[in-house]
Amino acid sequence: MAIAVSAMELLRPESDLARIVETFEHVDLLVAAEDAPAGAPGRIGLIGGDGNHHVGAGPGFDESVFDDDDDDDVDEVRAGIERIGIDGLNVHRLGLRSPVGAAAESDLVAALSELVGFDPEPGVYFVAPAPTMSDQGRVVVNRAAQRIAQVYGLPLLRYRCLELSVVCDKR
Repeated sequence: MAIAVSAMELLRPESDLARIVETFEHVDLLVAAEDAPAGAPGRIGLIGGDGNHHVGAGPGFDESVFDDDDDDDVDEVRAGIERIGIDGLNVHRLGLRSPVGAAAESDLVAALSELVGFDPEPGVYFVAPAPTMSDQGRVVVNRAAQRIAQVYGLPLLRYRCLELSVVCDKR
């Protein structure tokens, strides 16, 4: 079993997590949080002369740009996972808000406990991100991973999480 802060840890080019996961026959991966949207639009509103807040900005305003439906993001992640083609990989998305805060640790422990089960079989390993103090989400994920590994007696393997990957053009 494995845990990642976000799906990008699996999907980014030259992912250490993907390299490790593909060596196992079966892996349950818990993705803790959704990737934060870059520059997500905020609501536009006007305060009317009557003092009430009116959503919209006049003619031609398209309310659908503020649709909170995450189906496109889910489809994009599924497509990315299919593209990397790792057999035996089951991805479970917890859907926490990004960045993951300290209050989410108990949710992570509960979700991981569900995946481990009551009594894990011999040969079960736990793969988690390498510790770092620079990312609060990884700190929380690491605390949850250490608790699960200790309680269930699972060997804990670590993978590198590169903040920025430089991909060489191999022509």
